[in-house]
Amino acid sequence: MIGRLRGQVAEVGEEEALIDVGGVGYVVRCGARTLSRLQAPGEEALLHVETQWADGAGMRLYGFLAREERRAFVMLQAIQGVGPKAALGVLDVLSPAELAGAVARGDKTAVARANGVGPKLALRIVTELKDKPISGPPVAGSSVGHDMEAQASVTAPTAAGDAVAALMGLGVAEVQARRVVDQAAARLGEGADEAVLIKAALRELGR
Repeated sequence: MIGRLRGQVAEVGEEEALIDVGGVGYVVRCGARTLSRLQAPGEEALLHVETQWADGAGMRLYGFLAREERRAFVMLQAIQGVGPKAALGVLDVLSPAELAGAVARGDKTAVARANGVGPKLALRIVTELKDKPISGPPVAGSSVGHDMEAQASVTAPTAAGDAVAALMGLGVAEVQARRVVDQAAARLGEGADEAVLIKAALRELGR
């Protein structure tokens, strides 16, 4: 079983990335949020991997930038009706800490924003994950500090989160808004405020 991959990004597609580890290319399926945060081809990447075997399809690798994302992915699939695609969809719209917050509030609407998750399945997710440790303490050595950032997002708004909300108010789909804001934040640094992120994201969208 493969639990982690460190190598060079060879390609990034719409649903997967090709990671070159010592000359061997691993095809890793990832959510849109993870794919948007991967470095440019040729740069190093560290992915926490969940290995699964599918009947007739062989081994499939699912990659995440933080251990908590991988753990949440596994927990989601333990729920009846939640497959890998739906689990990735949930983690595209909610970080593990945000998911934990939605579950604590009983906010099925937040979970139902994920592609492939209807109201009934969202209610089941919120019900079955209640009192389970979706988001734990920060994990030492996580790729780019996403664990700590995710925990902070539950208790306090962030410039990036406000920028995403503003773009959604302009009619930009949430997944796309997160992608361009994440790209802008990575380029401009953590100190960039909401207005600067919005302007950069709009330029990325060609608006």
